[in-house]
Amino acid sequence: MILKLQQQGYVQFNVCLILFIIFSCQKSSDPVSASPEITYSYRIVNEFPHRQDAFTQGLVYEGGFLYESTGLYGQSTVRQLEIETGRILQIIEIPSQYFGEGITVFNKKLFQLTWRSETCFVYDLFDLSLIDQFMYPGEGWGLTHDGINLIMSNGSSTICFLDPLTFEQVRKIEVTENGMAIDRLNELEYIEGEIFANVWLTNRIARISPITGKILGWLDMNGIINSGDCPQSVDVLNGIAYDANTRKVFITGKWWCKMFQIELIPGKR
Repeated sequence: MILKLQQQGYVQFNVCLILFIIFSCQKSSDPVSASPEITYSYRIVNEFPHRQDAFTQGLVYEGGFLYESTGLYGQSTVRQLEIETGRILQIIEIPSQYFGEGITVFNKKLFQLTWRSETCFVYDLFDLSLIDQFMYPGEGWGLTHDGINLIMSNGSSTICFLDPLTFEQVRKIEVTENGMAIDRLNELEYIEGEIFANVWLTNRIARISPITGKILGWLDMNGIINSGDCPQSVDVLNGIAYDANTRKVFITGKWWCKMFQIELIPGKR
């Protein structure tokens, strides 16, 4: 009888232990549960020249170079840039009826959204030759990927996950902070399990959970550039690129004369 009770106690203990582990894993799978929102500041590590004719809509790092998508009708391009000098190594002009938007590089292909033409162009990364294109509903703003799906913003609070082979929607998330929708999400970058998103007309970058859409934190970029820093007027912050091997973060904006490599500094919760 005593042995039987001991066995029952052992089973109950193991069941409780298993449930505890499962519950703990479920909580830790969503970074929102792990920590409240944090506002980060930044430190400038390096400063590089950036051509001021670039109305930057998308920025991505790949293989030692930066690739940039620029906008405006009749002026939209895709560019391969030398980081240290800002020199254009390759450039493709897209037809004047298209307004270039976000870009990402996935499986040696460069994907470029367009604003209101519902068209995504696909280029060979080596020579930027056009190899394919997809249609999608609505506007195109920012684009990145998580290693499995393409991730796209459309100017609203919605972020869509797309199949990179068919461009069909796999799922979507609504980006919120304390239950309130955060819209005007623009240029995107996927950094260490989070979606970084420029918020149009602000100097803030949102850090978003790709699981729940909740805001994990903010990056406050106030003061990184002033209109007097450049020969011509500058427009809004818009451009995030990440080198996963060195963990370098690059930041720029529309008509900026500078590109910055920054380091994030945790601030207050």
